Amino acid sequence: LQKHWPPGTQCVTKHDHTKPKARELAFRKGDVVTLIEAVEGKGWYRARHNETGQEGLLAASALRQRGAIRVDPKLSLMPWFHGKISGVEAVQELQPPEDGLFLVRESVRHPGDYVLCVSFGKEVIHYRVVHEENTLSIDSQQYFSNLMDMIEHYMKEQGAICTKLVKPKPKTGMKSAEEELAKAGWLLNLQYLTLGDRIGQGEFGDVLQGEYMGQKVAVKNIKCDVTAQAFLTETAAMTKVRHKNLVCLLGVILHNGLYIVMEFMSK
Repeated sequence: LQKHWPPGTQCVTKHDHTKPKARELAFRKGDVVTLIEAVEGKGWYRARHNETGQEGLLAASALRQRGAIRVDPKLSLMPWFHGKISGVEAVQELQPPEDGLFLVRESVRHPGDYVLCVSFGKEVIHYRVVHEENTLSIDSQQYFSNLMDMIEHYMKEQGAICTKLVKPKPKTGMKSAEEELAKAGWLLNLQYLTLGDRIGQGEFGDVLQGEYMGQKVAVKNIKCDVTAQAFLTETAAMTKVRHKNLVCLLGVILHNGLYIVMEFMSK
C-alpha cells in the first residue's frame, strides 16, 4: 500500500542512510524530515532534513509519520526540579559525585526562593536562587524569567557558578519532556524559526507570526514554567490531531520558556 502524505508532513526516518546517491538525502535513524512533495509514481519524496536543512530524495518506505505523544503526568519540562527537599536530601540525590550533575529544589529557609544544587569535585554546592519582582537570580547580575531559562543558560556557560551544568538529576519517576518530544520527532530547531509581528495576546503569553523552514507559522510563547508545564498536556493532545479544519501543530521549541509552533491560518 503506497502511503501518501501531504507536503509539510513531518516524518521520522526508520533507518540509517549515510551514503546517499546523487540527489538523495543522507539521514540517520530517528531523524526528522519535512516532506516537500511526492515524486510522481516512484514511492519517493523530496524532503528537507529538519536538522541540517539539506533537501533531497528519499523512499517512502524509509519513513514513518511522527507518533503522538501520550498525555502523561510524569512528563516534565523540568525533570530536574525536586520540589520541597532538604539540602541533605539533595546531597543524597546527587550521589555518586559527578561534575556538573545538578538539581533544583525549593528553599526551605527562604520560602519562595529556590536552590540550585551542583555536584563538583567531591562536594555539592548549593546556590540560592532569589525570586524577586518576577525574576530569578543567583548573583544579582544575570536575571531570568523562569527556572527553565536559568538552567538553559548555565548549561551553556558557567557564569557565577562552579562549573557548567552538564547532567540533570531527574526526580524519581519523572520523564524528560525534551527527550520524549525529540524521540517522537516533535522537537523543532530554534535556528530555523524566524519570529515576526505579534498577532494576538492570550492570558498565557503572546502569539507571534513567524516562519519555520519557509512555512508560515503562528507561535505561542509561554514564559511561565508552571503554565508551560500545563500547556505540555495540551501539546501532547495536539500531537494526536490532524484535521483540515483544525490548526495543525508543527512542534515545540524549548527556549525562553516554551514555543508552541502551529501552522498559520489566515482568516
